[in-house]
Amino acid sequence: MHESPFYPAKLTARQQQILELIQHAIARTGAPPTRAEIATELGFKSPNAAEEHLQALARKGAIELVSGTSRGIRLRSEDLRSINEARGHQLTPALASFKPLLLPLVGRVAAGSPILAQEHVDQTYQVEPSLFQQKPDYLLRVRGMSMRDVGIIDGDLLAVQSAQDAKNGQIVVARLGDEVTVKRFVRVHSVIELRPENPDYTTIVVAPGDNAFAIEGLAVGLIRNSFQL
Repeated sequence: MHESPFYPAKLTARQQQILELIQHAIARTGAPPTRAEIATELGFKSPNAAEEHLQALARKGAIELVSGTSRGIRLRSEDLRSINEARGHQLTPALASFKPLLLPLVGRVAAGSPILAQEHVDQTYQVEPSLFQQKPDYLLRVRGMSMRDVGIIDGDLLAVQSAQDAKNGQIVVARLGDEVTVKRFVRVHSVIELRPENPDYTTIVVAPGDNAFAIEGLAVGLIRNSFQL
């Protein structure tokens, strides 16, 4: 394993394995795994072992940890590039010349109008494509702290891929009548639950046939003012 230029110290094989596990979980569900999920996946005896590896990754600058949350793990754009290098997927000169993504930033959404209607777009951002494993269609400014425990907080810019359906466990942008909300999508038999990641908020239950409900998109990344994923 070669030493990545983005870390002050190279990663061990186990640390690289955990880093790739985190990246895969975010690409698949829009959220990092919990310590317990990492421990189960890699056969650790307890979540404490996973925590020790995460702390080591944080000390090496490979990840950032958000204290007080079960999923408080944040990948950075440099991490994604180093993973691609480790897998032998370095950009060719042709790919390196690709233009940045131009993503509209959606602010408040008026009732009954498309989320990408021109009046909802505050501005357009140029964003590096390598920040995301899946290409987003727009950015949505997060309002409130209902998803705090997965590291999504008020003021963040959520990268969203337009979609009309979701798999269990994915973080979605959903429309509920006059409101647009970010929640975790869970289908329980014929009922849909939109679950927060903050115990101070309650789960939203969507009854079958509720025409006021619609999925607008899937979370595929997160940007803060520092432009970290």
